[in-house]
Amino acid sequence: MHIRHFLLPLPFVIGLFVATAPARAGGTVQLTLVGDARGSALTFQEWSQALGKAGIRNVRIRSGDETDKPGIVTEGDPGRPVYLVIGIINSRNEIVLPGARFRRGDVARLAAWLKDLAENGPAAGREMKSPLGLTGTEFGKVRKDLAATIDFSTVGMTRQKAVERIADQLKLPLKLDADVARALAGEKIEDQLNGLSCGTALACVLRPAGYSMAPRAAGGQIAYKVVKAQGKPADSNIDEVSIATFKTWPIGWTSDKSDHDAVPSLYELRNVNVQNVSAATALGAIGKRLKIPVLLDRKALAKHNIDPGKVSVSFPNKRTTYSLALRKMLFQARLKFEVRYDDAGSPFLWVTTNKPAD
Repeated sequence: MHIRHFLLPLPFVIGLFVATAPARAGGTVQLTLVGDARGSALTFQEWSQALGKAGIRNVRIRSGDETDKPGIVTEGDPGRPVYLVIGIINSRNEIVLPGARFRRGDVARLAAWLKDLAENGPAAGREMKSPLGLTGTEFGKVRKDLAATIDFSTVGMTRQKAVERIADQLKLPLKLDADVARALAGEKIEDQLNGLSCGTALACVLRPAGYSMAPRAAGGQIAYKVVKAQGKPADSNIDEVSIATFKTWPIGWTSDKSDHDAVPSLYELRNVNVQNVSAATALGAIGKRLKIPVLLDRKALAKHNIDPGKVSVSFPNKRTTYSLALRKMLFQARLKFEVRYDDAGSPFLWVTTNKPAD
């Protein structure tokens, strides 16, 4: 079947579905999704179908520009408010709403978010729950605390010692059970995490050993607990799973910022010539030239028996970008990369396997 892609002229609009039923308090949500005017109608159609299957009504999808921002405007009678919601379909094909983001696999959670808004009003009047079961205020405190950067070398340090050193830099307490501490004491860290945020570094330290960190709030107090990882939600980046099942801290975050804006050196034309060197050597060299941390998904590497130090990669002598060259070389090693951001907003390269670890 031939699918024709075409550009949507501003202000082309696709109207979808009928109005939502009034919620308990009489509130109605009208959702407008703003897409990239350079995108294809196929993307808009896919979102239309996904939203329809989730029962999300009264939606418009239109092309937009960089002046469009996520937001909520309240109109109508106070007894029967109408919430006009603007969501952005970003370059990662996610819907970005005020304080939340959703992929197409998250449409059920998106429906719940809209229902919650209709029944209770915007977060300015109350506190919506974050992905980790915290209120917005609690999540903000955790994010700020974990944004502090670690100031010591981690290479060769035991995982237990690294967790304890990171905990010393946090304002909120971290609980490490004795049996978990013993398990972490037997493994040493191969990666240099110095300069990364505490949250991202902590997640990196724990993941290869099968653990994760989970912020918990009880009685007005917030504390961190190291827990056994429970499958994909505990081990994946926040954009890769339904946030409704996301319970532990991720290794980095996504951003509305494009990779080109975050790491422009990835897309600068350069002369690249790599001949039969290990993937680890190539990654190290490119990471130094980009001046950006490169983190390896050690858990996924171990599961799929991939050692970047023993897999040779090559790239022919040509003028290209590091982004293109790196993707092709990593593919030879059954690997891939993406740009993520630590809790302080600093970008890094996350290198994992083509096949999932879980």
